[in-house]
Amino acid sequence: MNRISQPAVLVLADGTVFQGKSCGYVGVTTGEIAFNTAMTGYQEVFTDPSYFGQVLVMATAHIGNYGVHKDEIESETCKVSGVIIKKFSDVASRIGPIGTLQDYLVRDGVVGISDIDTRALVRHIRKSGAMNCIISSDESKSIDDLKAQLAQVPSMDGLSLSQEVCCKEPFFEGDENSAIRVAVIDFGIKKNIVRCLTERGAYCKVFPMHTTAEEVLSWKPTGIMYSNGPGDPSAMPSSIQLVKELIESGLPGFGICLGHQIIGLSQGLKTVKMFNGHRGINHPIKNLKTGKSEITSQNHGFVISKESIASQDNVVVTHVHLNDDTIAGIELKNKKVFSVQYHPEASAGPHDSRYLFDDFIEKVKSVSVKA
Repeated sequence: MNRISQPAVLVLADGTVFQGKSCGYVGVTTGEIAFNTAMTGYQEVFTDPSYFGQVLVMATAHIGNYGVHKDEIESETCKVSGVIIKKFSDVASRIGPIGTLQDYLVRDGVVGISDIDTRALVRHIRKSGAMNCIISSDESKSIDDLKAQLAQVPSMDGLSLSQEVCCKEPFFEGDENSAIRVAVIDFGIKKNIVRCLTERGAYCKVFPMHTTAEEVLSWKPTGIMYSNGPGDPSAMPSSIQLVKELIESGLPGFGICLGHQIIGLSQGLKTVKMFNGHRGINHPIKNLKTGKSEITSQNHGFVISKESIASQDNVVVTHVHLNDDTIAGIELKNKKVFSVQYHPEASAGPHDSRYLFDDFIEKVKSVSVKA
């Protein structure tokens, strides 16, 4: 499908306006603006449920040039609210049954804007912080109309979104005869998290976020995975209580991104919204237990507060972000529960942190053997 060549406009909450061209679906979209510094992996990024509710700036210049592929997805549809691109490629080196990126965005109703100075936009976001924005390729809308609509969009701070992207019914993945039975709590899970578990021999049952601890434990799991997802973790009291009850069961647990934050909240820690989040595939992390550094894939706008962790004696910081010293990993004392703020499953991104899945499976195996 060829793009409709028509004007588009981006308006930020602080009144800044960028003019460009339409890409993807023609229409209007809103969300919190964020930028991703990855040079590859746009399809995995666009289908990551953690981006639900966000309009994403791709900092690399060319997007769409290698097409889309059915195996390069983290959920069944694009989850971003909109895309902002410097150079949108109308041709692709691989064109399969899905078609081009333009076809893909139109199929999923994702509004985009291209041909704007994304370097200037990213610099502006870095200086001014995260804020809401609106993209329009609807020529009937004036700038004043768009500003009025944008003023009604809620802040990401205090917004619960996981219920919009988690599974509605439980489902299974892996070998049902495996002794490694991992209950996965879906807050907006990426496909590759489950894949990394099943590749290590786990049989997974993925539960919707609104399940109860009793329902999870009745399946007799030997370990629990707490997934990634979108939104503000502090706006999810029922999920915090669920995780607290599951941790109290004594089963090994592993949290990623939002799951990591909810584990922290369940233990009395606090989370804070970042001025600008971490989004990209080249973020440096230091493992404080080994002293080694890792290059990681990240996508988050909230972190566990360093001040709150100082007052807790049951939580140990295991990883820190080397760019800003934010907390990137914790473990609980006297529990086989740990979590990281980043994405060891990557997709897209480096595999430096895949060992964390091995560590989790070893903890689960120790429970399986005792059982």
